[in-house]
Parts: sequence; C-alpha cells; structure tokens
Amino acid sequence: MNLELRHLRTVRAIHEQGGLARAAETLNITQSALSHQVKALEDQAGVELFVRRAKPMRLSAAGMRLLRLAEQVLPVIEAAEAEFRGIEAGRVGRLYFALECHACYDWLLPVMDQFRRAWPEIELDIRARLAFGAFPALGREEVDVVVTSDPVDLPGITFQPLFDYAPTLIVPAGHKLARKPYAEPEDFQGETLIAYPVEREKLDVFSQFLTPAGIEPAAVRQVELTDIAVMLVASGRGVAVLPDWVLRRHAANPEIALLPLGPGGLMRRLYAAVREGDLRLPYTAHFLRLARTEALRLMR
Repeated sequence: MNLELRHLRTVRAIHEQGGLARAAETLNITQSALSHQVKALEDQAGVELFVRRAKPMRLSAAGMRLLRLAEQVLPVIEAAEAEFRGIEAGRVGRLYFALECHACYDWLLPVMDQFRRAWPEIELDIRARLAFGAFPALGREEVDVVVTSDPVDLPGITFQPLFDYAPTLIVPAGHKLARKPYAEPEDFQGETLIAYPVEREKLDVFSQFLTPAGIEPAAVRQVELTDIAVMLVASGRGVAVLPDWVLRRHAANPEIALLPLGPGGLMRRLYAAVREGDLRLPYTAHFLRLARTEALRLMR
C-alpha cells in the first residue's frame, strides 16, 4: 500500500466533516476528485475505509486504523511545516554563543533577556565548552556568534563591532601604585596578578601589555567571578586588570584605586563574529542592535 500524506489528510477531513462535499471544500479540491482519490485508496488497501450508507458518512474499522495513523503523523508534519515557514520568514531559528571574553556575561545576560521577549521562538544558548578557540566551531555552524576582542581573517566570517573598552588596573587604595597617573608594564613585577581562568593570550593584560614588554608578574591567581577579583584586590591579595565597563559599578569603592594601562590608556574593541549569510537574518541583526544599546547603557 503506497500511502501519501494527502491520503491521511483525506481520511481526517472526511471524518471531521462527515461527508465528501464538506471535506472536498476543506481540502480545496472538487468532490469528484476526492471521490476518485478515496476509491483509489480503497483499491490499494483492499478493504472499504468508509461506511457510505451511514449519515453522516463514517469510517469503517479499517478507516479508523488509518485515522489513528493520520492523527499521529499529520501534527508532526504540520509542526515541521510551520517551523520551516517561520525560518523562511525569519521568526524561528537559533543563536548559540561562544565567548572569548570572561567578563562579557555582565552585559550579555541582560541582552539575552531583552532578546527573548522580542523573539520568543528563537532558541538561545551559551556554549560554555566552546568559550575559547571558537572560530572553527563557528565555521562548522556549532555556534552562531563568537564574542571576541581578537578579529582574524576568516573566509565567510564577518566581525561586527560592538563597543570599545579600556582594560584598567585596580590596586588596593593604599598601594604604592595608587599614587601614579597610569600603570607601566614594570609595575607588575613582584605583584600577584588576579585574572580570569583563561589562556594568557586571551587576556589583554598579557597579550597587549606585559608580554610585548617581556614582563612577568610574580604570580598569577585565577578566579571565576569579577566581584571576587575586586574583593581580593581590596583586601591586599593582589592586583587585577578588568574591563572598564565592569569596573564602573565599583568606581566609588574607597578600598580600591583605578589606573589606565599606559599614558594614553589601552583601548580595545569587542566584536561579534558571525557568518556573513546570517547578517541577513532579522533576529541576528536585532541582537547586534541590542548589544550595542546595552553597551552604551553600561558605559554611562
């Protein structure tokens, strides 16, 4: 028996409408075409599927078995078709993130909350296991957005600027460096540097400041949370370099002092790396706008 989806839709429509005329109207075909379709289906099945002498027309026992199949299969097919229409219209999809920026949770989570309200059918997730070295995963479509401060030349990948930030040194208020107008690489000699638990080449203080100068701190202590890093600095356990947007909420803390890195300060830019084709998706564009707006709010 060669069953097609139209056969299942026919059985369901006749059952629901109680006759060929109303079912044909529901299916948008002529009654004659529907009658021929039913006859061909019964010939394939080798049994009667409908009790025609009943008013309204009803299914036979074999027809009821086919109806149960239709009720199992058709909702799944229809849900998939609706999803495909949503994808085509840009209403349904996903945004999977990988962050090469440990402190970015501070602004990304509020952005995701706003985004969910505007695009409830878009699946959002942060792929923590792909936090670093995420560009191959972006090419393989395992993630859709990589937040990074280190753009590279990759075919098919575009880097959308989000906002600029300044890595900033924080020291205890009574520290000798607190009296300086800015920090120099040599100031880190003999100091314990409190840093996020990521590779050195992904930390601005190393890649942009200490490593080019050939300077190594006395020790590096890793912590997960920004607030813990600030607390350790305030208690004299070391110094830290954090993005200025993170430190704005700590600027009034009398137990710490903030210094720019270098006489002009070290400026960096954060990017969202996305596949070029994804920029045409309305929800991806909306996420980028939200991220920039949230950044401006944080910088105020």
